[in-house]
This record gives sequence, C-alpha cells and structure tokens, in this order.
Amino acid sequence: MPASKKHQRTGDDMRVEYDFSTGIRGKYVSRLARGTNVVVLDPDVADVFKTTKAVNDALREHLRKKPIRKVRR
Repeated sequence: MPASKKHQRTGDDMRVEYDFSTGIRGKYVSRLARGTNVVVLDPDVADVFKTTKAVNDALREHLRKKPIRKVRR
C-alpha cells in the first residue's frame, strides 16, 4: 500500500467489534513451549557461532567425543 494511502495510527487502533473480554491469557503457551528450546548465548560465544547451524554442528561434535546421559522430564 502506498504511504499516501496509509492512515496515521493512534495509540488505540482496536476496533469496537473486537472483544477479548472472555479470552484466556496464555491458553496456548504450553503448546508453544513444547516445540521450542531457546538457549541464549553469552556475547563472546555468539561472536564465534554466528548461525544456528554452527552451534548445532559444534554441539554434535562435542557429543560424538563425550556423549552425555539423557535426562527424563
């Protein structure tokens, strides 16, 4: 959409017909958590491993040298 056609947004763009009063906060958060495993790298480590693939490759190599015991949840 061209910039000239866009309307200016104000602080409250919620339409009247949207009603979330019966919504349940966090209803699907457990489903999301099961499918993700986020690990935050320290800045010095992130400088070395620029991509997800690089991190996974290094961890797999480490596991080939010294496998760890799997922990059941």
